[in-house]
Amino acid sequence: MIYKSIADRLRLRLNSSDYSIGSRLPGEKALAQEFGVARMTIRKAMALLVIWGLVERRHGSGTFVARKGVHHETTILTGLVEVLRQQGKEVQSKVLQFEVMPAPPAIASQLRIQVDELIYFSRRVRYVEGKPLMQEESFMPVKLFRNLSLAHLEGSKFDYIEKECGITISGNYESLTPVLADKSLAGYLNVPVQTPLLRITSLSYSDSGEFLNYSVMFRNTDYQVDYHLRRIHPEDLLTHPPDQHRQQLRRLKEASEEENIT
Repeated sequence: MIYKSIADRLRLRLNSSDYSIGSRLPGEKALAQEFGVARMTIRKAMALLVIWGLVERRHGSGTFVARKGVHHETTILTGLVEVLRQQGKEVQSKVLQFEVMPAPPAIASQLRIQVDELIYFSRRVRYVEGKPLMQEESFMPVKLFRNLSLAHLEGSKFDYIEKECGITISGNYESLTPVLADKSLAGYLNVPVQTPLLRITSLSYSDSGEFLNYSVMFRNTDYQVDYHLRRIHPEDLLTHPPDQHRQQLRRLKEASEEENIT
């Protein structure tokens, strides 16, 4: 139905940086002209946003943003569950597959381990307030996490790694690519086939330079991520590297020297 499509488009707009909580939305007449529909259609769309809890009507004043959808603003590396819990969101993880397997060459290369070395493979769907947010496939070296269990995967991997295993997560490499949902992903995320998704590859490493976790995630695109990253000039990094980068630079240098020797 047209009003549902308009409601979805408005929801994405509300999640953008153009609107903050408390911002006033354009009136029904202006929105009707923008979308080329009757005011009654806009009224139905706005009613959906009210039901979703995203906007609120104030008699005599208009309609205002009540809350965002899932919103992740980061200046430091923070786990998804940690962020959403801080926002008061209910987060659940459904583990679809969990097994120990030999590392194939592509995964061994990412984790910097030997081919066929044992790794944990898991596939899970993350839900926020009952709505599927992302499907994730994850690979972790068994030698670093001897007691990883289904219960850990149903919670926060960050909590397990740092609080139970005592390993400090120093950083994370991410790559983001737009993709379209195939039949399998559409089923996991409860969206139509060919829906735009965000494919994220994530590689986490410890303060000692070990690679801890490689994940491939497919996320619904109504989840907003704002990055605030401090620029470090290359010459500064080489001459005065921050503590968290020193060992990584040393390991890269050692690896380069070994390649030159061989």
